[in-house]
Amino acid sequence: MSLIFFLLLFPLTIFSFPYKLKYHIDCGNPTSTTDAYNTTWQADTFYTGGSTSTVSEPLHFHHPQEKTLRYFPLSSGKKNCYVIPVPSLGRYYVRTFIVYDNYDGKLHAPSFDVSVEGNLVFSWRSPWDSKLARDGAYSDLFVTVEDGELDLCFYSIATDPPVIGSLTVIQIDPEAYGGGNGNILVNYGRLSSGSGQWGPGFSNDKDDFGRSWQSDRDFRSNSDSGIRVVGNHEKISNTDRSPNYFPMKLYQTGVMSAKVVEYSLDVDAKMDYLLWFHFAEIDSSVTKPGQRVFDILVNDKNVTRIDIVKNVGSFAAYDWSYVVKNLSSTTLIVQFVPVVGSVLVSGIENYALVPADLSTIPEQVIAMRSLKDSLRIPGRMGWNGDPCAPTNWDAWEGVTCRPNNVSNSTALVISQIDLGSQGLRGYISEQIYLLTDLVTLNLSSNSLEGRLPSGLGHKSLTTLDLSNNQFTGSIPDSLTTSSLKLMILNGNLLEGRVPEQLYSIGVHGGEIDLSGNKGLCGVPSLPDCSLIWENGGLSTGGKIAIGLSCFLFVALLLFAIICFIRRRRHDYDFALPHELMSLSAKRNRYQRQKSLMVLEMESQHAKFTPS
Repeated sequence: MSLIFFLLLFPLTIFSFPYKLKYHIDCGNPTSTTDAYNTTWQADTFYTGGSTSTVSEPLHFHHPQEKTLRYFPLSSGKKNCYVIPVPSLGRYYVRTFIVYDNYDGKLHAPSFDVSVEGNLVFSWRSPWDSKLARDGAYSDLFVTVEDGELDLCFYSIATDPPVIGSLTVIQIDPEAYGGGNGNILVNYGRLSSGSGQWGPGFSNDKDDFGRSWQSDRDFRSNSDSGIRVVGNHEKISNTDRSPNYFPMKLYQTGVMSAKVVEYSLDVDAKMDYLLWFHFAEIDSSVTKPGQRVFDILVNDKNVTRIDIVKNVGSFAAYDWSYVVKNLSSTTLIVQFVPVVGSVLVSGIENYALVPADLSTIPEQVIAMRSLKDSLRIPGRMGWNGDPCAPTNWDAWEGVTCRPNNVSNSTALVISQIDLGSQGLRGYISEQIYLLTDLVTLNLSSNSLEGRLPSGLGHKSLTTLDLSNNQFTGSIPDSLTTSSLKLMILNGNLLEGRVPEQLYSIGVHGGEIDLSGNKGLCGVPSLPDCSLIWENGGLSTGGKIAIGLSCFLFVALLLFAIICFIRRRRHDYDFALPHELMSLSAKRNRYQRQKSLMVLEMESQHAKFTPS
């Protein structure tokens, strides 16, 4: 079988999209639905808190997933998230639909921020444009996830509750758009030239990544004069292929002009942007290199010259990308200037390159999530997502973070936990040993119980306040290795000997309070420790005493057993049993009687014998 025949027979198998993970979540809807394009939207799931509602005018929206929403009031905390389980070290397309439509009757669209994987990506500020508030808007991005959970988090500004109508997550090729180079790609415009809006959610047209494409008409800054929309239904090669899987439909239409074609794209200043250009020679009259040549100018800078046929031939997709560094204005001007023949453009994509923000060290994230569970942190405190990131948000309530290295920071670490008088009920997780940069821990005046974990003491720890709880057991020896200057443990149920190194805190100018723990002993102001009982168990002296007692008991027992055995042996060798003694006595009597008879017979015989 020839290779060409094989390719013709199995084209879909070779170039089919290999990634199957997809989530279409209808936020706020308790049941699954199917839209007009046969996409199934699953019931709301993976959220950390919030409440549900419905838009004020459901008939105004065409799709079921646009009519319900989830909002996050302050009672759920300032930070709430969707935590989506995904394969580790994967790349994902994420699309949100944000809508207000006066669902709460307050005529006040909320102000809030949205982050993904601890990076700020979207900001919504009141007041919204009236059309935006009523119709809602789709936003999307590409992000890499390393830890197996995609965190999409919402942060309330002032007292406004964030909202979301739907959420889509689709796994894509990790090398798409150059792999991102450590950046999140936030969509600032995805334009299809010469067509209307299309793509998943807007038409039955296919895009494996789930991308939707806008019409370019509203972004062309010059008039339509001299611009001609062209289209062709011929097959375009080089499409639907790894790594970007651009759909064929994108290249079957375009705009053509013998004049300059100019696009004006709104952006945010002081950021880098990735421009991705799409071309295909769909004019059958252009077949040779040099027949259509044009330049691309970005903010008046000539960045490249394009000859489609020279690069890929006719009816084949051609892409070219360019990065704009540290843009100083809020408008990005892209011009296509004809050199030979007319300009022909199929599409433009514009992405903000959002660099990865500092995030909390993974081990400390594990520790903080474990503490969240063990301390039973209430939802109102918003302990969701990354404890410290994004850095332009506040950390978790009661938590203070800092860079792990002042001169060359690569991550964030937990330096303080201040949760005094929060009504907490639970215990301190053993995972606290992972917080190796913890300086201050205040859990005073709660209802916490259990033993103090052995990993509580770190060299970094200077302040420890666990007063007025119900902790039991002994003070862990690990605290002696810390740098404590303040240790407040009063009002608990602790017991046992206090390590002398800890008591010396007060001697060296620090402060220590151990009052109210009736079982503590061994240092001035506290009772002497029992010689036998210590730290809730046997002391070393007690263990030695019990050991000696056990040894003496065993020795005496062995001595008694030996004496008994030896006595039994003596009785058997030198004494006769009762039956043998009786038999011997009878035998002795018989012998005496026999001797008397013999003597008597001998006497009588002597009388009758002649002399």
